[in-house]
Amino acid sequence: MGVGIFEIFRIASQGLNFQRKKLSAIAKNIANANTTRTPAGTPYNREIVVARLVANSGFQEIFENVLNLAKSDERHFQGFKTTAEEESYLQAEVFKDNSYRLVYDPSHPDADEKGYVRYPNINVVTEMVEMISAQRAFEANVSVIEASKNVARDSLEI
Repeated sequence: MGVGIFEIFRIASQGLNFQRKKLSAIAKNIANANTTRTPAGTPYNREIVVARLVANSGFQEIFENVLNLAKSDERHFQGFKTTAEEESYLQAEVFKDNSYRLVYDPSHPDADEKGYVRYPNINVVTEMVEMISAQRAFEANVSVIEASKNVARDSLEI
């Protein structure tokens, strides 16, 4: 197909790295679901990890070329080569959710003058669903690496 075995490893490792960051943010969110005061004096802000396409990475152009060539003739795809060895297609951006949920608890030390406490806007059930999704995506990337290793090993035995 034109994509080397090391390119597959590199792409899968980018996926692994993104899912690791996502799992780390989810773990922090769950651990701080009831944190009403951080060292800055504010409630904990939920972390959200978002995948972004790296600008000028060539991925969009390659993707569009593959789609166009797939419609014409399969033989046109043979000349595909990547230009940058250390090129990254994926960037993980971490955003902070500044929204809070108010709970009426006048006896809490962090309650305001009306008796409301600001808690982070974290739903533990939603975080657990996100964690399972990230874990499955991590496992899928590991499976890609394992399958690629097996293909490489089997091709050396030929």
